[in-house]
Amino acid sequence: MKSWLFSGVVVYVHGRARNICTCGHRGRYLLNDRTNGHRTVSSTIIAALCLTGALKFELYYQNRPIPIPFYPSPLLPYSLAMNPSKRLTCSVIATDSWSAARATVIKTRHGEVHTPIFMPVATQGALRCVDLPVADELEFQVLLANTYHLLLRPGPEILKEVGGLHTFMNWNRGILTDSGGFQIFSLSKQLQMSEEGATFRSYVDGKRVKLSPELSIEMQKTIGSDIMMVLDQCIRSTSSEADVRAALELTTRWAQRSYNARGDSDQALFGIVQGACYSHLRRESAEQITAIDFDGFALGGLAVGETRQEREDTTEHSAPLLPAHKPRYLMGVGTPIDLLEAVRRGMDMFDCILPTSLANQGVVFTSRGRLDLRRGVYRLDSGPLDPTCSCSTCRRYTRAYLQHLVRAREFVAGQLLSVHNLTFYRNLMRDMRQAIIAGTFKAFYESNVTALESDDLDNPPKPPPSNTKMDRTMLGNYQIIVREGGVGAIKHRLSGEVMHVSDDPREESYKLYVEAARIHERLSESDYPLVIWDIGLGAATNAMVCLHSLEKLESLGRPIQIISFENDLDSLRLALQHPWHFAHLRHGAPHKLLREGAWAHSSLPISWKLHHGNFMAHAKSAPPPDVIWFDPFSTKVNGEMWEMPILAHILELCGEKAASLHTFSASTAVRAALLKVGWWVAAGPGTGQKRETTKAYTPRGVDAGIARDLLDHSWLQRWERSDAQVPQAVDTEEFKRAIREHAQFAKR
Repeated sequence: MKSWLFSGVVVYVHGRARNICTCGHRGRYLLNDRTNGHRTVSSTIIAALCLTGALKFELYYQNRPIPIPFYPSPLLPYSLAMNPSKRLTCSVIATDSWSAARATVIKTRHGEVHTPIFMPVATQGALRCVDLPVADELEFQVLLANTYHLLLRPGPEILKEVGGLHTFMNWNRGILTDSGGFQIFSLSKQLQMSEEGATFRSYVDGKRVKLSPELSIEMQKTIGSDIMMVLDQCIRSTSSEADVRAALELTTRWAQRSYNARGDSDQALFGIVQGACYSHLRRESAEQITAIDFDGFALGGLAVGETRQEREDTTEHSAPLLPAHKPRYLMGVGTPIDLLEAVRRGMDMFDCILPTSLANQGVVFTSRGRLDLRRGVYRLDSGPLDPTCSCSTCRRYTRAYLQHLVRAREFVAGQLLSVHNLTFYRNLMRDMRQAIIAGTFKAFYESNVTALESDDLDNPPKPPPSNTKMDRTMLGNYQIIVREGGVGAIKHRLSGEVMHVSDDPREESYKLYVEAARIHERLSESDYPLVIWDIGLGAATNAMVCLHSLEKLESLGRPIQIISFENDLDSLRLALQHPWHFAHLRHGAPHKLLREGAWAHSSLPISWKLHHGNFMAHAKSAPPPDVIWFDPFSTKVNGEMWEMPILAHILELCGEKAASLHTFSASTAVRAALLKVGWWVAAGPGTGQKRETTKAYTPRGVDAGIARDLLDHSWLQRWERSDAQVPQAVDTEEFKRAIREHAQFAKR
């Protein structure tokens, strides 16, 4: 007899023993018997019992009784048959006008899920150090379990016998299962990869296990999760483009096999987009994965080696590539600030082990920043962990007592701190959702971002003594990081953003700011000085790379004036203290520039001037530029510099010059802002993991024929589909009209 599958239907079977039968799959039903407990029986037995009168079959649809005889599924009304599209539904109930944040309602087999949502990790069917009733009391609507670990222990046989993981762990809310793809990353040195799957050696009994897409889905069916994930190949986000592309293509093939293996199961299945931090590979993967009719989509391959800024940039680029009418899941992320930034960029669902794993290390998140209770500053602190928190830990215990438990390595410390961290995460997601619905997400973001990305604001950690090695690699807001081969880079300590993220900053700088701006070609255009504005001096990489390239020439066709703008010179000061890591600074020019504010070449007509302070205050006194290197920190660190008033002011100060602007950003929002204020915008060369950067030209520059690679209608179509069409605090319709009617697109 064929199986009976229903969507949105509750089936009750009443017998003399008052048994209740819940519809299942593959012709199996779960009987809940008061005397015999749980057991499974076939649909054939159910039919026989009904036909003999031992059981009475009643069907309820939307709480209305529908008396029908007992028929196998081919004879049921079509409207009551299983509709695969109803495995999961997603309704967007609010979107934010300032950002891409959104609130949705996702309906699963175990109830509604309100996003944005954080899903605590119950890898083996249990939260670390926390009993499941705690998660229930905190109203977490979904937990995440891991297919790989449950496959090895307790194994499919036991889970089949007990009727799935929900019954096994006595959990009546949703479960999402990771496919085991992360283990392909974390155990990469202990497995063998092939087209068929990944072969592991079990840590339980040493046997070899081949995890294929088919086995992963079969195990997830046995687990009975509400949302299954396709098996994917996750690799380190800093991998080479060739390796990332190979993993992407394998992930696509495995995704199709996973989809086929799902069959007629009533469990939802999500596809996973890979591509590391390569924007063009993310786009390719999204096109391939979204072509398959999954119930939702995830971004994988993040939080595995990239910087925070790279993670945010990749999320911002990738989120709009996912269908707006289906759930968007950012896998393995992350810290509270990660969640805030990802929600801002349009993601819905998140999971991470941090709330409980950090709690076991004595670290908690609060409204006043992150606290490390191993610090002695809390030894006599009689206050709660967080004065705004109502969790049982904050109500009952002081910081001093909890610090004692942490220092004494009491097991209960991890339990108490986990309760607090989970409560903090629950409250954060709840408050973000409420702010999105109320239209106040911008205010929420601005009032919380500092605390979420900071350590204890009331007792900030003191810097180490000045004689330590760490001190010599830090200055102000900056820190030196050293890459393979001894090449140095400057990192912004608060945001984690790194100047010039490629392995060779000099090569990146030359390609993006010297070659793309055609500096050498423009030397023959006239006798007037070629004026270069260097907006965002940083560690002087762009200016010095240009200077080194010009010094290789026997003569210059015209004078060169480099004018650098910078409001914080600590990054240059720090780099100059470590010249062995910054080869471009092994020259007298940056030292004299920092000391005197100006430098001139002894034999070539090259001058270099520094304006230290607010850009807007100094720009008016500088000569109009021919070339602009627009290289401030990103919108996260230096948001004002990327807003339309600044971009419009630069265009105005160019006057009648045929000028070009060059920047590392290729974001839709930045390009749209440039177009709105009057620039003509083009695709710049790829650099590092970026497939494209951005060039922009004044209208006079377009007329003079210096414009190259202008954006065409294909970009305009992508912009129309983007969630980042319009910047904050502008007239939406007027902005959109200005972009659509821009002469750049009318002319082309």
